[in-house]
Amino acid sequence: MCSIMGYCGIEADMEKFRKGFRRTKSRGPDDSRIIDTGKGLLGFHRLSIMGLTPSGMQPFGLDGSWVVCNGELYGFEKERDELRRKGYTFSSDSDCEIILPMYFEYGTEMFSRLDAEFAMILFDGRSGEYLAARDPIGIRPLYYGFDEKGTVIFASEAKNLVGLTDKILPFPPGYYYRGGAFIRYADLSAVAEVSQDGLDTACSKIREKLIAGVEKRLVSDAKVGFLLSGGLDSSLVCAIAAKKSAEPIRTFAIGMEKDAIDLKYARQVAEFIGADHTEVMMTKAEVLGNLRRVIELLGTYDITTIRASMGMYLVCKAIHEQTDIRVILTGEISDELFGYKYTDFAPTAQAFQEEAEKRIREIHMYDVLRADRCISVNSLEARVPFGDLDFVKYVMSLSPEMKMNRYGKGKYLLRHAFEGLSYLPDEILWREKAAFSDAVGHSMVDDLKEYAESLYTDDEFYERRVRFKFARPFTKESLLYREIFEEFYPGQAQMIADFWMPNRAWEGCDVNDPSARVLSNYGDSGT
Repeated sequence: MCSIMGYCGIEADMEKFRKGFRRTKSRGPDDSRIIDTGKGLLGFHRLSIMGLTPSGMQPFGLDGSWVVCNGELYGFEKERDELRRKGYTFSSDSDCEIILPMYFEYGTEMFSRLDAEFAMILFDGRSGEYLAARDPIGIRPLYYGFDEKGTVIFASEAKNLVGLTDKILPFPPGYYYRGGAFIRYADLSAVAEVSQDGLDTACSKIREKLIAGVEKRLVSDAKVGFLLSGGLDSSLVCAIAAKKSAEPIRTFAIGMEKDAIDLKYARQVAEFIGADHTEVMMTKAEVLGNLRRVIELLGTYDITTIRASMGMYLVCKAIHEQTDIRVILTGEISDELFGYKYTDFAPTAQAFQEEAEKRIREIHMYDVLRADRCISVNSLEARVPFGDLDFVKYVMSLSPEMKMNRYGKGKYLLRHAFEGLSYLPDEILWREKAAFSDAVGHSMVDDLKEYAESLYTDDEFYERRVRFKFARPFTKESLLYREIFEEFYPGQAQMIADFWMPNRAWEGCDVNDPSARVLSNYGDSGT
């Protein structure tokens, strides 16, 4: 990952800017640069992934215009060749160097042309105005706020903006900002036309598009590794990559010392695909000792996100400290597309689809945020094949009747798409879903809940929870997370829509814990 920041007005205070920008140096430890556009400041912390030479350093400038971009622009070579034919020249192998020429040619239409995960801030030297934009899912982070004079400030993370603005908000995915307004250029949650593909055709396309999504994310000038939980999603990403790679891929799994559920399955997958596999063990002391650090780096109070981040942060920390890998592929977003344990309770196909649309719109505040922060704070870059734009568009367009659990097994379409093709052992391909925060070891969640219970009496819990009007804590664990969050991001709770919970309106889902363990259909997921 890289880090970007823009203070979009001539009154920008360089010292305040530097102080805020410095907070995300770990996102881009290789080089840093701040430039004065004449009408504000643009900053860039670089993590070298594509175009590793100094010529790939940002901000990129062209004819008085400037841009900073945290992103991967897939297939950029074809666009660059076309731009060369139009007379543009390039001095680096960086994918992001094509942005200003594309903007000069296509204007804001360029955002919908990009096959990319990105966040960017652009100063148009011709008009003297700033633009900002974010990819349609929000894989790459971007936040904004306004100073006391109404000048907009953009930054990769909320922590960059603390002290510079009274209200910090996430930049909406699929939008660009220009002239004081947010304008939508893409909405992946909206389905213009439902696909009429049958089961076999749908599964064939799912397989084809996911393979393409993984393959394009293997392209990197820096070394690539994989998070492997032993669950369906990360196992498929690893299996596809292993078939596409000439050498064994490097995989990493994490679990609690005493009851790690996933480690044995991750080991089985790694052996099957011939991966160079590493196991990382974590302890109760490490989990509790890193809780404040994890909440600070995440910028959230959400229970699910924090629980699942404990293992992810610690395994990425080990990767950073013990290897020279710089890019990590992960399995996020599959649940939101194909359904999770609680979506088995969807009362109708329409309700299932509406829930999927909501989750895709909001995922940038939850699982995508988790992957970005846990990986980037350890100076690594996250790539998410299930978030491939073509893949997401197609799966969202499929009839919800087809995606609902009508087969006695969740995510049937995804499983059936790879059935009988030797990508994974059958025991893995058809393994019951277990949430990552549970599967690293049930004891981890139990330890966190027990710790929170020890901090508050019942009276203290009720007294302290009512101070919060928005997203009010409803358990002692959620109160603990919220109070730590407020220390680092005071008054900024509305950066997160709410708690990431099962749909309480559905029968069987009115629960007070986000873990699938509390649902009646959890079954043998935890074995």
